[in-house]
Amino acid sequence: MAPPIAYSLIATDLDGTLLRGDDTLSDRTLDALGRVVAAGAQHLVVTGRPAPRVRPLLDILGSTGLAVCGQGAQLYDAGADRLLWSVTLDRELAETALGKIEAEVGQVYAAVDQDGVDGLTLIEPGYLMPHPTLPAVRVRRRDDLWCEPISKVLLRHPTLSDDELAATARAVVGSLATVTMSGPGTVELQPCGITKATGLALAAEHLSLGPRETIAFGDMPNDIPMFDWAARGVAMANAHPELKAVADEITASNEDDGIAVVLERLFADTLTHITR
Repeated sequence: MAPPIAYSLIATDLDGTLLRGDDTLSDRTLDALGRVVAAGAQHLVVTGRPAPRVRPLLDILGSTGLAVCGQGAQLYDAGADRLLWSVTLDRELAETALGKIEAEVGQVYAAVDQDGVDGLTLIEPGYLMPHPTLPAVRVRRRDDLWCEPISKVLLRHPTLSDDELAATARAVVGSLATVTMSGPGTVELQPCGITKATGLALAAEHLSLGPRETIAFGDMPNDIPMFDWAARGVAMANAHPELKAVADEITASNEDDGIAVVLERLFADTLTHITR
């Protein structure tokens, strides 16, 4: 008889967590995840990337199940290539929030992720993509960002740090949007009340699982709600100090197979059984 598994739901962020800096997945991590899933656990990607930017990675993972995308604003069914659930950010509220932020810190540069499985990432003049490997369409002026429904707005400031920009945005935006910091050069506005935790909880409900069966891995402050929801939160060695402060455990970096290190330890008996 196979031994019981440590956790039934493995929730992983992508950038800075599951992915290495060059957007690849290591063989060791893929192997550990594959064997844990073969033992009966579910692997769930929980990411700030919108669904269209997650599809290629799910193909590499061999995943045809669910993924939480857009900081929790989208629940994507990879097998059916459709959104089971999505919530958009009101474009008028987004413009108002941007105006309030710029009144405090001067000009910021903005981008948006459009809603839908084929939504584009649009960037205004001056905005630099933090992940140059991700496709984006440059528009001529800011007004062009609002041409279609959006799931979030991405912000960059020419001189302020991400922490400074995020702190100011939270102070002035209020209930217009939720402010998150999801990676270097990535401060975001998303629908008010939407976080990775809301998306993770919805996905877990679809899978008939709950917080007690869940372990979560992440590296940035936007993963804090996910850690608060899950039974165990594991921060990468390269994680932001705010996330490390609330983590149950700190593992190796994303470059050093930090997820595999934890899975191999927690699921040691299960992985040995699968190997045999």
